[in-house]
Amino acid sequence: MGNYYIDTEQVERRIEALTLEHRDLDDVIFHLHEVPTADRLQIQRLKKRKLVIKDLIEKLKDQLIPDLDA
Repeated sequence: MGNYYIDTEQVERRIEALTLEHRDLDDVIFHLHEVPTADRLQIQRLKKRKLVIKDLIEKLKDQLIPDLDA
């Protein structure tokens, strides 16, 4: 039986930081779409990074939910 401790405050701070980064990427992507000469490959990379961050946020949020089977 594994016994581990999750630092809830640390996880919440990480979620806040990632949420801010996600929002910033959203702003950058929006503005790049307005520029006719914008690098489409760069936009795709930013969108991919945004999705990775979203997935990471969801995984971290799952860590904060108590395991009801325990």
